[in-house]
Amino acid sequence: MPARKPVYKPSKAFVFVALVGLIAGLSGCAPEVGSPRWCEAMAEKPKGDWTANEALDYAEHCLID
Repeated sequence: MPARKPVYKPSKAFVFVALVGLIAGLSGCAPEVGSPRWCEAMAEKPKGDWTANEALDYAEHCLID
């Protein structure tokens, strides 16, 4: 019977760098709360889908400015 090849195991450093890259990439998708882009996105979002914190932030940053 031929010898089996070992299953590839990524190094811990590779896994860490990949996770950091994934988190950094995903966190860049949402605009900063209170920015003009965030205010526009909230204006387009149905009001029934807003959380209480989003409504307060919208009032504070987009209406009262």
